[in-house]
Amino acid sequence: MLKNTLLEAVHAAADEMRRFNDLDFKISNKEGINNLVTEVDHASEKIIIDIIKKNYPDHHILTEEAGDLVQDSQYKWIIDPIDGTVNFAHRIPLCCVSIAIEQNKEIILGAVYNPYLNELFVAEKGGGATLNDKKISVSKKENVSNACLVTGFPYTYLDEPNGPLEVFSRFIRKGVPVRRLGSAAIDLAWVAAGRFDGFYEHKLQAWDSAAGFLLVQEAGGTVTHFNGDPYSPYQHGLIASNGIIHDELMKWVNGELPKS
Repeated sequence: MLKNTLLEAVHAAADEMRRFNDLDFKISNKEGINNLVTEVDHASEKIIIDIIKKNYPDHHILTEEAGDLVQDSQYKWIIDPIDGTVNFAHRIPLCCVSIAIEQNKEIILGAVYNPYLNELFVAEKGGGATLNDKKISVSKKENVSNACLVTGFPYTYLDEPNGPLEVFSRFIRKGVPVRRLGSAAIDLAWVAAGRFDGFYEHKLQAWDSAAGFLLVQEAGGTVTHFNGDPYSPYQHGLIASNGIIHDELMKWVNGELPKS
């Protein structure tokens, strides 16, 4: 059963993260300053892939470190073995395993597991979203000015007009609280749980957002691209919210609010 394999994989990867709690591990750098990868990312990823191949050897796998392991299959597993690697490398307990399953180009299952806070978020298409087996739902906040938001910044980007720093400045100059946790998967899971009212980020990869997207959607929220088009994990920009503030949040992010 797909869900059982998904849960087996996230738990096994989380165990691998915990195994290194008191151990030194190798850290290297990818493109851009502080875009880190550790030997634990690779170990976690290997365990996940091994479990998937044991149960579903013909499934397509897309994962952050190993890349695109293509198979001719209607199913694709989208994997981030450790989302929030910089946090993990600095022993900051805001990091997680994130795995989504896509069937015929639609995300049908997702799990985000932070072993340090013991928080397992699971979503199933049409079946709702849970945190540690208890149903969750998005917040009821009605406007952006009273919202608590979260964002992230890419490691490499051009400082373009309406880029990440300009949008961030727009919010904080108006007194809107915007947090940065360092894990997009956790950001989205916490929107699903109603802790944050909205999330936006300019540059994400599929493994960052695929599981979290389904969590928000199944918790009653809305996820789109910056222009309001339906979300796809294979495009970069993303806005997620409780749905109530979504149109207003898009205007804030896109700089379309009247000048005051």
